[in-house]
Amino acid sequence: MSMKLKEATRRFLEHAEIARNQSGKTLENYAHYLRRFCDFAGDKALSEISLDLTANFRLFLNRLSDYKGKQLLSIKTQNYHVIALRAFLKWCVRNDLKSLAPEKIDLSKIEERTVEYLSRDELERLFDLVNEGPDDVRKLRDRAILETLYSTGLRVSELTGLNIEQVDLDRKEFMVRGKGKKPRIVFLSVRAADAIKKYLTVRDDNFSPLFLNYRRGKKGDDITMGEKRRLSNVMVQYLVRQYARRAGIIKKVTPHVLRHSFATELLINGADIRSVQEMLGHASITTTQIYTHLTNKLLKEVHEKFHK
Repeated sequence: MSMKLKEATRRFLEHAEIARNQSGKTLENYAHYLRRFCDFAGDKALSEISLDLTANFRLFLNRLSDYKGKQLLSIKTQNYHVIALRAFLKWCVRNDLKSLAPEKIDLSKIEERTVEYLSRDELERLFDLVNEGPDDVRKLRDRAILETLYSTGLRVSELTGLNIEQVDLDRKEFMVRGKGKKPRIVFLSVRAADAIKKYLTVRDDNFSPLFLNYRRGKKGDDITMGEKRRLSNVMVQYLVRQYARRAGIIKKVTPHVLRHSFATELLINGADIRSVQEMLGHASITTTQIYTHLTNKLLKEVHEKFHK
């Protein structure tokens, strides 16, 4: 008798956690998307998973709406459900569990991805603002955060996960583990390293996190409180947004926009795309290629030469 769908998805998630050692966020997403499919499919066996069933599931996702009739799931989010389902079906194939072949399910076409980034003028306005005024511990922290984000291209979760001891300010480099816990070396600019040094100089604690939240805890907290004082992703997103607004930048500026700015600046100044891929921690060069249409000097030269 064929294994039931819900039992198989449970085993798949256990495999992803133990054998694949996938991140908590990936496991959470897989569980969410596959639970939705299981709820839609009902108490079926794996052998009953068919193209018609998956097609009806995708139609269901596309028609999900709120009480006002507004579509709830974008095509991109719908594709995430399909990606999770295909990963599950690939696991079934590898474990000789009879079900639908994963290659029979195609992703929906979506518009080519574009990126938002800051111009040189916008970057200068942002950093001029964070350098203004008296230096207190919060201001020095914020300056170090902005300089580090732009200097390294770190994801916000990678930034907030940093501990003091892992950052070599003399060599101006350190190792982080990004998506899929893949390690990569990250390099600091002189400005970013100096900003971190100045911030650490005024710290009067022994906590491990590199960046602290000063809204929590009190002076003299026990060292075990360090993790509770670690700055959150949401707080970093908030402070980046606030500085951008005060600098008069109309764009919606996030830590990821600074990551895009880091990559765009490298490519504009002649860095090769493979090196940028390594510095960003992209598993696939295809992901990095979203930047090339912004920075292709050859196309610009052709335009200037032949367009009169």
